[in-house]
Amino acid sequence: MYTRRSLLLVLAGAMLVITSACASVPMASLEMDMKAKNMSAPQDKALVYLYRNETFGSAIKMTVNLDGKFAGQTARKTYFMWLLPPGNHEFVSVTENTSRLNVDAKAGQTYYIWQEVKMGMWGARSKLQLVDKAKGKKGVDVSKLIATNPE
Repeated sequence: MYTRRSLLLVLAGAMLVITSACASVPMASLEMDMKAKNMSAPQDKALVYLYRNETFGSAIKMTVNLDGKFAGQTARKTYFMWLLPPGNHEFVSVTENTSRLNVDAKAGQTYYIWQEVKMGMWGARSKLQLVDKAKGKKGVDVSKLIATNPE
């Protein structure tokens, strides 16, 4: 059974996370951000956006892996953009939990993956979800492009 004091401590901790300074990740230039938001999938590649458009959990960076390799970290209102070869690709979000999403990417198609932030027991949790173009575009439009190193 929870005591009133323990519930107040949990609530105070949650408020601290919500109101803390924002985590930062390396950001792309404004020019690159605008170009990425207006991009179309080329005929031979799939265009994939993974975005985190929520302010909840803003003090926490969330690790993203793509096909078994570290891709970077998201922060509040940020996104990744990748041009990927057709085929199956695994996206993984590592927080208090591990959320996996497999996408069978088709050439010439655009995909939007939402990294939803959820409250966990000790920290933030996440859930990766493939969303439709209308919802995905709105999420990307209010977010900023994360700088990534080309391979």
